[in-house]
Amino acid sequence: MNLFVTGTDTGVGKTHTVVQLLRLLRAAGLRCAGMKPICCGDRQDAQLLLAAGSEGLSLDELNPIWLKTPAAPFAAALVEQAEIDIPRISEIFGDLARRFDCVIVEGVGGWLVPIRADFFVSDLAGKLDLPVLVVAQNRLGCLSHSMLTVRAVQAQKLKCAGLVMNEPPGQRDIAVSTNVDILRRLLDVPVVGGLSETMAELPSEWQTMSDKV
Repeated sequence: MNLFVTGTDTGVGKTHTVVQLLRLLRAAGLRCAGMKPICCGDRQDAQLLLAAGSEGLSLDELNPIWLKTPAAPFAAALVEQAEIDIPRISEIFGDLARRFDCVIVEGVGGWLVPIRADFFVSDLAGKLDLPVLVVAQNRLGCLSHSMLTVRAVQAQKLKCAGLVMNEPPGQRDIAVSTNVDILRRLLDVPVVGGLSETMAELPSEWQTMSDKV
């Protein structure tokens, strides 16, 4: 199974979540690859995916589009007078999907971050035709962001595989303590408060990701 990982915002722990997923899936015996189609600014996210287990891949295979400007892809491309090659992203993803049991694709920023004037992160997930895992940071204010993103994924007729709530250390207030339970009551997708150590501890809907057949 392949998966697209998006966030409710930038800096909510998408890369951390993808790295954990790759480790879990590899421990379950699958050959996996992480892909970061677009990096803006540095390539740290792609480098972390590479370090999680490259399987012989190069950084350019995992991250085919690198814009040096630390801004949304559309803005960075305008600054650098560059063209973001969507067909190239699709081609490289297709090659990885043929070579590996599972490819985890990490988006850039949130669901509606513009890649081009007429093409958003949501469109990239749709073009790759992947189920979408939403990542949020468990903090005050995340309820609305999380529900808006999950419902936007579903409104686009894409399967939402679930929601991961990453909890910053040392911030255990009443909102952080109750957000996961509240979202489980309000959403019709699996909601977890961070990823577990084994696939068996994850929601049953996710455990099929480790099926080799």
